[in-house]
Amino acid sequence: MPVLETRGVKKNYSMGERQVQALVGVNFSVNKGEFVSIMGPSGSGKSTLLHLLGGLDKPSQGEVELDGMQLSLLSDNEATLVRRHNVGFVFQFFNLVPTLNTEENITLPLIIDGKNPKDFKERLERLLDLVGIAERRDHRPEQLSGGEQQRVAIARALISEPAIVLADEPTGNLDTRTGTTIMELLRRSCTELQQTLVIVTHDARASAYADRVVFLRDGQIVEELIFESDADLSQRIQQITRVLENLEF
Repeated sequence: MPVLETRGVKKNYSMGERQVQALVGVNFSVNKGEFVSIMGPSGSGKSTLLHLLGGLDKPSQGEVELDGMQLSLLSDNEATLVRRHNVGFVFQFFNLVPTLNTEENITLPLIIDGKNPKDFKERLERLLDLVGIAERRDHRPEQLSGGEQQRVAIARALISEPAIVLADEPTGNLDTRTGTTIMELLRRSCTELQQTLVIVTHDARASAYADRVVFLRDGQIVEELIFESDADLSQRIQQITRVLENLEF
């Protein structure tokens, strides 16, 4: 069973008297432990789709099912609880709390959920090691580099063991070298923790770390790449680039 699935999802927005279709009948699924990248030009609907997948918005038509729950049937309060328990978010600009140190930022979702971080000490230590930030556990965001802040954000997204992690341009605010390190880290989270992951990105190199790349244009899925496990990074980048060129993104 997929961890996440959309069926006939449409999303319309009103711009004055005009209706704009951001998504047009999207059918999409993600299996447990799978790493999927969503690509497309500006205005293709990829950010809209990510918001629907995370329960931040509701479709105009169709269904989004997350971990067996139909999100459109939930009240706002129920949807908030589902996001809190089942979805981890990673943002382009990190969204860390400036007054909290690394460890406090990572465990914040537990505190919000009424849990005692001391009960999750073993998982915290494992995540600090996984993201390579253990020696910076007492530092506040202003004392961390952009790459270090994104590592903290990833650990924060993973601390509650969510059904899925959604990342919006996770390397968009980072230099190439740091972005590569972050993508390697996200890849490890799938491999070592069996974490399910969906990212939105415009970067072919970032997408090359995924198991599968879905291409959106004009609110529809128009192409999909599934990589062979033995394909190296450069081969994957070339495949993605060819599709982008063919679709004239």
